[in-house]
Amino acid sequence: MSKNKESILAGFKAFLMRGNVVDLAVAVVIGAAFTNIVNSVVKGIISPLVGAIGTKSLDVYSSCLKGPCGVDEKGEAIGVNILWGSVLNATLTFLITAAVVYFLMVLPMAKYLARVEERRKAREGVQETIEVTELEVLKEIRNELVAQRALNGGGSGTPGSRL
Repeated sequence: MSKNKESILAGFKAFLMRGNVVDLAVAVVIGAAFTNIVNSVVKGIISPLVGAIGTKSLDVYSSCLKGPCGVDEKGEAIGVNILWGSVLNATLTFLITAAVVYFLMVLPMAKYLARVEERRKAREGVQETIEVTELEVLKEIRNELVAQRALNGGGSGTPGSRL
């Protein structure tokens, strides 16, 4: 039974140490920290700008589906109220969050990766140019040697031999 526990623990340790599990854990932690930043931007900058145009909270907007609608003395809703302001608020918060993530994280990272790829391709192009240039120089040397042999009366070596 002890060996079985050890093999289970070894398997669990191998599972935890695989790259994708560790990467996922790091992504979750960074995502949670980044959520605080995004929420601060939305609450501190975007929501006040939206509030300057309209109301500070969209949650107050609703429609009465079956009346009478309102709130009783206990603070409970009376009637059937459609709280479309809450849905609109959640939708706007999602869109604003997605925009912040895209413009502050995705777009700059994509531009950075594109620059890195351009540099890599440029380096590969230079290496190909050097290789092609070396090949051209070797061909020219060969052609010069063949021409010199032809001028010197055929040169030495076996007939049909090539350089």
